Amino acid sequence: MTTVLTVLILLIAIGIIAAVLLQSGRSAGLSGAIAGASEQVFGKRRGLDQFLGRLTVYLSIAFVAFTVLLLLLQR
Repeated sequence: MTTVLTVLILLIAIGIIAAVLLQSGRSAGLSGAIAGASEQVFGKRRGLDQFLGRLTVYLSIAFVAFTVLLLLLQR
């Protein structure tokens, strides 16, 4: 059982890395800071960025849950 959970945690970690790397980056500099803030205020995240953001959150929650479960099973 612990081997299955370890492999699952590894796959989820790879999924988190991929989801974060596929998200669009923020612009650098002062204009990028202003544009990044306005996007969050006015909610201009659409399509793939919104999906990848939600996927990252769900994978992170699953990662923490399975890690805690693995810790409890190893005791």
